[in-house]
Amino acid sequence: MLSQALRNARSYEEIQETTIAPEERPLFHLTPRCGWMNDPNGFCYYNGYYHLFYQYYPYSAVWGLMHWGHAVSRDLLHWEYLPAAMAPDKFYDRRGVYSGSAITRDDGTHVLMFTAVGDNTDPTRSDPEIQTQCMAFGDGIDYEKYSGNPVLTAEDLPEGCSRVHFRDPKMWREEDGTYLCAVSNMSEIEGGQVHLFRSDDLVHWKYWKVLDSNRDRFGTMWECPDFFPLDGRQVLLVSPQDMQPSGFEYHNGNGNLCLIGSYDRETGTFTEERDQAVDYGIDFYAAQTVLTPDGRRVMIGWMQNWDAIAIRAKTAKWAGQMSFPRELSIRDGRLCQAPLREIVSLYQDSVSYTDVPVGAAGEVSLEGVSGRCLDMTIRVRPADQDHIYHKFAMRFAQKGNLHTAVSFRPHEETVKVDRKYSGSCRAIVHQRRCLVKGSATGELTIRMVLDRFSAELFINDGIYVMTISLFTDLEAEGISFIADGEAVIDVEKHKLG
Repeated sequence: MLSQALRNARSYEEIQETTIAPEERPLFHLTPRCGWMNDPNGFCYYNGYYHLFYQYYPYSAVWGLMHWGHAVSRDLLHWEYLPAAMAPDKFYDRRGVYSGSAITRDDGTHVLMFTAVGDNTDPTRSDPEIQTQCMAFGDGIDYEKYSGNPVLTAEDLPEGCSRVHFRDPKMWREEDGTYLCAVSNMSEIEGGQVHLFRSDDLVHWKYWKVLDSNRDRFGTMWECPDFFPLDGRQVLLVSPQDMQPSGFEYHNGNGNLCLIGSYDRETGTFTEERDQAVDYGIDFYAAQTVLTPDGRRVMIGWMQNWDAIAIRAKTAKWAGQMSFPRELSIRDGRLCQAPLREIVSLYQDSVSYTDVPVGAAGEVSLEGVSGRCLDMTIRVRPADQDHIYHKFAMRFAQKGNLHTAVSFRPHEETVKVDRKYSGSCRAIVHQRRCLVKGSATGELTIRMVLDRFSAELFINDGIYVMTISLFTDLEAEGISFIADGEAVIDVEKHKLG
């Protein structure tokens, strides 16, 4: 039976959705049905559909009391909204229904595991709230919270673990039929940690061990873990808070961390071999992955940043977008990303140019190369290898003084995104740089997926990715190229529709 809180949310979102015209949203990136969206939750494939839940406050375009929004897709390109899946309506989640994951039970039941935030009733503790892990069972539309919730509390953690920071469960099933769950926590000594729990039935969970810990390396708390095999290696994704930069590899604040290594399933031992950032731009956080029926590992993240949320006006009808789905691979020991290959089904009005000189002639615009919904690849190289240009830049979402830019300085081997001229009137994060090793020759490939209010840049076949959101007026459709020195470019552009 649906609670009154959930009925209220469903009624409200159904009405509010009708007030948002399709052209006010991105064309093919998922946004909230109305109101606020942050972390993706429960990304899974169930009964012929991809399901994506998300942190959701339907009543305003600013963060509020967390619900779970819900959308489904056959192809990860076209999304259909379903009614909100969960609302805070129990004593243990009255402060919000937070991030989690989804899995399918043998009997076909769709199972959600989520973090519930409730009031602290322990007089020996000063914390105002507690975080516990809870279950819900459903059919892909309606879900009923388990009567035995919560299934995990801070009492299930070892000594020395935080009783406040305990969240974001990610479930999966092992080949022997048992279930594992990775949950984030803070340790008094190790900092952010990911703990493993085991279960035979998805409701009775037992503590196993620490999967990995921060050890004062990457920020403080680790949020939103995901753990999966990929191309013969094992990958742990987490979202650290309070990051400090390490050269160009990480940036200040909230970020995404990828740890690649090996995994002994018998002992639950993960051995790190290397680390890297997941996204080098401004707006990407809390990534989750799904294994597609044809065996691809696909990732989606929240295309926003807690330090830059002021880019969206409080009066907006919606706030927050999900990234375009990205296919993951490991190449030369690095996590690489590529836009979902099905994007080609959206191609229209394709144009291409080769050997276009950029430099002495000033700003270059090309016929048919414009718009705010496109997939475009630019290959740049020096006109003369003995005289490498100093800087190449592409401006897009351009009209008058408005534009967003990506620039490349081969002598520094850096690519920079810059949205300070995108129309924002807030002193948020506007620029970020990425070190592209081996690019001092001046040769670089940038593939840009542009969708009205965002740009995702896949550099050198996705070895590096930079993501930004922007809310420049949609009439700003110009694209141009400039260079300090003499460069040559090839351009392949596909309108998306």
